[in-house]
Amino acid sequence: MLMFGVLAVLGVLQAEMSRKIERARRSLNVTPHVSMTSVWMLPAILLLPPQLIAALAVTFYLHLGIRSWSGIQHAAAHRTVTNGTTVTLTCFVASWVTHAFFGANPLASGTEVAAAAVCVAGAMYFLVNTAITGGGLYLAAPEKASVKRIVGTWDDNLLDLATLCIGGMMVIALINQPLMALITFVPMFVLQRSVLAKQLEDLASKDQKTGLLNATAWHHQGNQEVSRAGRTGGEFSVLMIDLDFFKKINDTHGHLAGDDMLIALADMLKRETRSHDLVGRFGGEEFVVLLGGSSELEAVIAAERLRHLITELVVSTQNNEGKPVVITERTASIGVAAYPEAGQTLDEVLAAADAAVYVAKESGRNKVVGATNRPVVVTTAG
Repeated sequence: MLMFGVLAVLGVLQAEMSRKIERARRSLNVTPHVSMTSVWMLPAILLLPPQLIAALAVTFYLHLGIRSWSGIQHAAAHRTVTNGTTVTLTCFVASWVTHAFFGANPLASGTEVAAAAVCVAGAMYFLVNTAITGGGLYLAAPEKASVKRIVGTWDDNLLDLATLCIGGMMVIALINQPLMALITFVPMFVLQRSVLAKQLEDLASKDQKTGLLNATAWHHQGNQEVSRAGRTGGEFSVLMIDLDFFKKINDTHGHLAGDDMLIALADMLKRETRSHDLVGRFGGEEFVVLLGGSSELEAVIAAERLRHLITELVVSTQNNEGKPVVITERTASIGVAAYPEAGQTLDEVLAAADAAVYVAKESGRNKVVGATNRPVVVTTAG
């Protein structure tokens, strides 16, 4: 009971100290949220019996639900209960596996055994929690299943691993010098602040519907590419992508179906472009891609490949009545312009690409048109 009390007091105290940061993080996060409870639950796996593990999880999530998450849209009461239950089940499995391998009191079996037990407990916590959470998200909405949705982003998983590492240090501190556990408050506070800063940065630079760069961030990074190309004598190309007859999707199936179409297109563009290319959404059905180091001819070839992939997109969604629908055989008109041939500034290159899109629309849509050779239209049936 003493160790339960110590963990409960430390966990609640740390949550109170960082309550405003946690509340801000939770309000901004619409993906599966990573809290800091694993810092305290990992020691519980190794130091407490199952009934006290459950009591500790209830204590933490009751406190978070009342003090940090109350009134936040993405933290409804049922989600708090679900999160607490998931953590409890995760700890039960991790505790059972760890004690099955290392005995009833692995921390008293020598330094090497104790270190191994901490590592196994942490690994089991991470894997089981990911499996339960991902499985639940898949069952809740299988039509929206994706790796990012089910297992979270790299940042989410790195944050989870970081908290587990701090939890491992907490175990060592508690069994050797309990007062040293207080020093973990500092890295936890800094970790939460850095995560919040990253979330705010993403909010300012990302299109919230698709996760692509928004217009402001795309222009900022694009102007950096202009400066780089000007210094080195390099080149780049811009693709302006406009979905054909997108309004018909909204009018026929509803705006949510249209949103799913935009998200599917954004995901495809991210997959099919290079890590240093700039992919953004300018609003509505307009997307823009900057291909670094590409001539107009190379960009036209790349654009034609993307145009063909758009025709192959299959988007499973729902209409306004909640009935399942599948959107297929969509097309796009793409304009291509290159620096420095089409302009000396980013805005000039964009304007040239936009004019090329207009030519593609006027000549029948579902085409790729280059800005400096508009009579040459690259197209295939589709």
